Amino acid sequence: MRLLEYQAKKLFSDYNIKIPKGLTSKDIDQARKDVKELGFPFVIKAQVPVGGRGKAGAILKCHNQDEFELKYPQILEMSVKGEKVRAILLEKMVEYKKELYLSLFLNRGKRCYTIIASSDGGVEIESVKNQVIREVGLGNVEKEVAEDVAKEIGLEGNSIPDFVDLLQKLSKLTIEKEAELAEINPVAVLNDASLLALDGKVITDDNSNFRHAELTKFLERTELEERAEKSGFSLIELDGDIAVVGNGAGLVMSTLDMLSDNGGKPACFLDVGGGATEESVYEALILISKMNKVKGILVNLFGGIVRTTTVASAFIKAYKNKLIDQTVYARLKGAEAEKSKEMLKNTQTELFDSVEEAINAAVIGVRKNA
Repeated sequence: MRLLEYQAKKLFSDYNIKIPKGLTSKDIDQARKDVKELGFPFVIKAQVPVGGRGKAGAILKCHNQDEFELKYPQILEMSVKGEKVRAILLEKMVEYKKELYLSLFLNRGKRCYTIIASSDGGVEIESVKNQVIREVGLGNVEKEVAEDVAKEIGLEGNSIPDFVDLLQKLSKLTIEKEAELAEINPVAVLNDASLLALDGKVITDDNSNFRHAELTKFLERTELEERAEKSGFSLIELDGDIAVVGNGAGLVMSTLDMLSDNGGKPACFLDVGGGATEESVYEALILISKMNKVKGILVNLFGGIVRTTTVASAFIKAYKNKLIDQTVYARLKGAEAEKSKEMLKNTQTELFDSVEEAINAAVIGVRKNA
């Protein structure tokens, strides 16, 4: 999930990372109230989940009411790289003497976080030559490491302890929110040598967001996700082609992780919950049927309060009504598991004794049919 700038800055503020004063609105009536509170001059900043706002004219300075009345509606109606503006951040203008770049990202290949910093900020980092790159493991950034990075990008005096503080707070945020990327570009060096986050980008791992209820306020639910919530179960759409179904968020999360580790791509997280009925599971399958990207369904179910026969009955009904035609790769354990397996024996369901076997079969089967 890629947070909008104002959402990323809300997280920054939660971690005591200094940001300019700003107010967010989605209509001009609210924005007029914000103008009175904020005062001129300020910057009008389009909120879109893509870069390139400055070049697109979606960030403009504003010095008086006439400019505001002209520029705010223009930006609100804009699109940047095909993305419509979702909100507008009015942010107090700040005087500063230098811009820096700072980010932390999860390097999955090396299983560590990597710091990228530069004395040149405000531009795409790919175009910057004097980068400092430091791999720092999966723990918090140590003070000595942060000081070394600060000196390597040319900071002096009071800016060094400020940079150390900023980097350590950004590291804490990144680890605690399980972010794939936390970026500040630019970091402003103010006239008193202190630092301020002028912009912010945070991308969280969709597969871990279920552990962070506090992030749900930033989540823009799809139509299917809203329908699932009304039906009493949890559904999060993802980018892959294998729907993952289970009972209990922890069980489904671990199944997602195992699927990803084995080269599979989850199409959704679907937790039928502890109070699932044949009707609610059938409704869940209706929603899966509306996801054209789904090529296979992986079921990891442990029968307890929810009996496995309840889920099996819903799948049989879905096959009978031609609701789904994908192969189901299932591991069923617990209450009435043997009876469920007997019920599903002559259906398009492949049954396995372990979740590892089910996952391997799902990855191979979906690849074969791709």
